[in-house]
Amino acid sequence: MKRHRATAALTLLLSLATTAPALAAPATAGTRGDGAVARTAGDRVVRAVERAAHPLRSTEPSAPDGDLRPLDRMIGDARVVGMGEATHSSHDFFTLKQRTFRHLVRDKGFRTYALEAPWSTGLRLNDYVLHGKGDPRRIMREDFQDAYLFWNTREYLSLLTWMRSWNRDHPHDPVRFMGNDVSYAGPDLYDRVLDHVRTTDPAALPRITELYRGLRPDAATGPYMRAYLVKPLAERRALAERAGRALELVRALPPGHGRGAAEAHRWAVQNARTLQQTAQQYAFDYATEDGVAAAMLFRDRTMADNTAWWQEETATKVLLSAHNGHVAYRSDDPKNYPKSQGAFLRDHYGPRYVTLGLTFGQGSFNAVGPDDEMLDRNVRRFTVGPDAPGSNAATLDRAHADNGPGYLLDLRTAPAPAGDWLRQPRPTRNIGTAYPYPENPVALSRSFDLLIHLHRIEAAERLPADGA
Repeated sequence: MKRHRATAALTLLLSLATTAPALAAPATAGTRGDGAVARTAGDRVVRAVERAAHPLRSTEPSAPDGDLRPLDRMIGDARVVGMGEATHSSHDFFTLKQRTFRHLVRDKGFRTYALEAPWSTGLRLNDYVLHGKGDPRRIMREDFQDAYLFWNTREYLSLLTWMRSWNRDHPHDPVRFMGNDVSYAGPDLYDRVLDHVRTTDPAALPRITELYRGLRPDAATGPYMRAYLVKPLAERRALAERAGRALELVRALPPGHGRGAAEAHRWAVQNARTLQQTAQQYAFDYATEDGVAAAMLFRDRTMADNTAWWQEETATKVLLSAHNGHVAYRSDDPKNYPKSQGAFLRDHYGPRYVTLGLTFGQGSFNAVGPDDEMLDRNVRRFTVGPDAPGSNAATLDRAHADNGPGYLLDLRTAPAPAGDWLRQPRPTRNIGTAYPYPENPVALSRSFDLLIHLHRIEAAERLPADGA
């Protein structure tokens, strides 16, 4: 990896796909006869997939959603549905997620859309969704920087606008937006914690304010994140220790009196906890392989914990949007990512966590190049053709499933020989923030419960950025 160590570490911190050459195409059979046998076996898999597939008629949010009704039975009484994506910036993945969320809101009682985004940003956007507070374009422009810049798109603005519209029409049955990630904590999150301290125990305010000194962002999101990571390791660990002490002080505050006091205290503790999580996320030694693996393990566990806390505190069903690698049960890169968020959520919820992977045949997406800093000006549109023979996508794409944009498949009940085929690891496109990427082997039915395969995708429409 040629990038500066700090840039590379931050990219690894925020992305499931580190920069590496794509895997070579699997070797083809040595004789014509072997190739014919492979094609015949592949044909049987394709026919089995087509028998089990439920065609999708559209990926656009405003389309009628009758084709999504089979999903209702598949997810059952799940409290959290993790919906992945095989790129971090494609229009069709983002719009399909909005379409799925709208359907689940109307037909299955889901009320929270969770995103692989900072907890503090989620609170700002939730204030807009619930109360119309703030300008979502400005919030996205300010907070979706560095590796988070791939969320600053017209597709996500459309989702937030729809959520706000729903809440105007259903003020007593609102939908909510959350961010479950902790690689950035904005200044407003410190304000929320300190305002609670000021209200409940003013005498504790100076001490907690002092503990947060040097942690509260004093620059734009992207520059702040990059500058934090190049601090000496000892300094980063000292900051994490102080954030931990602040959390304990907030936890020990008197909960106050009156209606809503206990709830306000729980939220203040959780907000202080996420401040500690952010500081801890930067306190690992990214110069060592063990340090990287520990940091990635911490991040996925933390995202799962925050999602579960929100779900239980708000008593809402959650559609969780993240990269395929975060929502899956198995990591496709166990050296760097020992255990995924999806595995932690399955530990917590059992069968009430259901994961839905997304794959694609060909198309375009936004990403940075292999040696680029994670800056808006470095984002480019990449286009890829059909995946190599022997990959998951190459076979899935042959199942046309009535020639719509794609299809839905329950991997748990796929008939033979597709069931056996889906249990075998094969090269799979899981593109993060940088391209090219390592096309690691994935056994689809061991990683996901459900799958949506899209034949073609197009890059997301990015919004103007602050340039930070």
